[in-house]
Formats: sequence, C-alpha cells, structure tokens
Amino acid sequence: MPVPLPDPGSVNLTPPDAAEVQTMACGIAAAVADGTGLTALQRTLIEALFPAMTGHTVDLRDCRPMTPHDLATALSRRDLQFRSRGVQVMLLCALVLRPLPDVVVGRVAEFARELGVDEGMVGIAHEFAQGSLGLAAFDFERNGYSATWHPDDVSALHTSTALVSPWDVSVTDDRLAERWSALEELPAGTLGRGVWELYLARGFTFPGTVGSAPPLLAQHDWVHVLADYGTTVESEVEVFGFIARANDDLRAFSLLAMVVSLFETGYLRSGAGLFESSPGHLSADPRLATRLSDAMRRGALCHDNVTGQDSIDFLRQDWFEVAHLPIDAVRHRFSLVGKSPAAVEAGSVGPWERGGISPFQLRTGRGLADRLGRAYDSYGAGP
Repeated sequence: MPVPLPDPGSVNLTPPDAAEVQTMACGIAAAVADGTGLTALQRTLIEALFPAMTGHTVDLRDCRPMTPHDLATALSRRDLQFRSRGVQVMLLCALVLRPLPDVVVGRVAEFARELGVDEGMVGIAHEFAQGSLGLAAFDFERNGYSATWHPDDVSALHTSTALVSPWDVSVTDDRLAERWSALEELPAGTLGRGVWELYLARGFTFPGTVGSAPPLLAQHDWVHVLADYGTTVESEVEVFGFIARANDDLRAFSLLAMVVSLFETGYLRSGAGLFESSPGHLSADPRLATRLSDAMRRGALCHDNVTGQDSIDFLRQDWFEVAHLPIDAVRHRFSLVGKSPAAVEAGSVGPWERGGISPFQLRTGRGLADRLGRAYDSYGAGP
C-alpha cells in the first residue's frame, strides 16, 4: 500500500539533511543490489551522486536492511517530485547492470509503488531484463522525453517543414543549413560562433544537409559549448545528464537512461536518430560517475533569468535567439555554475581542451578542411 503523499500543510520542501540523505542512499542501495550486493560501479555512482546533489557524503557500509515501506515512511513528508527523483536514481543504478536481473527491476518497481511513483522507465527496465530490446527501444519513444513532443515545438528548430517524429533527419532543408552556416559570421566569443567552430573542427555536418544529425539532436550541440563539455562519448554522458536534470519534466530522465543504455550496457543499439551503441564507458573509467554527478548538479541549479523558470528544456530552446550573445552572457542567463574541482580532476574537459575531441572527429575535421581548401584549426581541441 503506497505511503500517501503529504498535504500542502505538512510537505517538507527543505533540502535534505545528512541523516535523510544517508537513509535515501541506503534505500536505493537496497533496491538495486543483486544477489551478491552492489557492483563496484553502482557503489561508485551512489557515492558520487549524493554529495554532488545534496552536499552530504554517504557511507554505504552503515546501511541496515531496508524495505520499500521503510524508505517510503522515511520520505512520507516529501512530495512526488522528490520521491520520483529518488526512483530515478534507483533506475540509473539498475540500468548499469548487464545482465539486468529481473528481481532487481521487480524490487525497484516495489519501491516505486510504495513511494507512489509511476515511472515509465521501470517498464522499459523490465523489458531490458527480459531481453525484449526491440520493444524497449520502441517504448523509449512512447514513454520517454519524445512522448511530450508537439508539432509547435518545431519552431525552435527552425526547420522549413514539419517533422514526422522528434528525431527525424531533415536532409533537404537548404534554409536550415544556411542558418547554421551563417553562424560563421558572428564575432569570436559568441555562443553561435562557438557552435560553428565546434562543427568545423570535428567535421560535423550542419542540420539540413545530407549526413547531418536530426535537428532536435543538434540542439544538444549548443549545450556542449554553453556548459563547456567536449564531444567524446564520456562528454556526451555529461551533456545528457546536465540536460535531463535541468528539466523538471520527469520524462526527461529518459534522455539519461538512453545514453547509459547506449554507452554502458549496450541495451540500445541506437538512439536519438544518430547515436550508435558503444558500451562499457562508465565501467571502464569510474571517474565518469563523478563527472556525470557534477553535470546533473549543474543542470539542477540552472535558472532562466529571462523567463523566471527553474525548469529548462535545453532541447527546446531557440538557440538562434541568443546565438549572437557572448557565451558568458548566455551562461549568466541560465545561472550556469562552474564545474566542481572534483569533476575537473576526474577528467571533465571542454570542447577546446586536450581530451575534448575524439581521434575520429579530429580526422574528420581535417578532411573537411581539405575539401574546403582551408587550413585546419581545432581551436585548441586535442584527443
């Protein structure tokens, strides 16, 4: 029986203290451990996420057995948003398991039910556990971020024609391609010019031309420049952690679940109309958990000083409206805080730093420069 949500007079909206954070961490650990306990990656994720998001460290050695009712009772004064974020952390820590035991998914589902949380990604995790990967890929579209897509959203993408689906590739949109190409004319240091340099250095194709990313996916390239993240797979995990957490629509969590399923477990073969599976990145470098956690912290702290909104959908922003502004001015608009020293020490780099570009992207960028008859410039980026 779910623990009821609190009434407006008793709801607790204050940041959690150290004791509550420890309780939550233990509850999440109880939900996602398999028969042999937490994996090293799960432990690393939990121990990185909680300090980044709450400011309190956790000690998973100091956990007593906890049932779904125990956790829900401890969070009885917390609202649905708070409880839902807890379930999403459970899912994140479950989705890094391969194989994903059905018993773990079932336990996460029990915790979600007791907390009164209806999270669509629980069903997708169950499909992963059952080996129904094709069905899971379909349900990502039906239950995740793109389920909220509305035809009017295309206005922020500046496509000349309507899109059949959010991740449609628009390959014959000359006006769209010209709009992106014209970013070259903006002054150095502006956001738009930075995005143009990002594309040129890596040999990326502008939306609207053959071989380009879907216009919706291309929206995240502005975030690479805005939030100072490179373009390697590891940096993509940071970018989508940032985007997912900045958006208070809980379905945005599916964007983070997507990149984890692409770049850690390989449960998804492709995603967002362009990305291809490349598993093992989180487990290969445990420091990526610190980088991801910090990206989520930065996303959670964003606030749009123009609209007054704390919830920001960075994939639905009209970036061309701010393309002419200095990057720092756009960062100020969104109250974007800097990276933590721990994230930088863990290897988080920007698009113009060593490690901010992949060897393949470097070769592609040089090839594009040769075809254009111009000297290649990585703008400081190196593999």
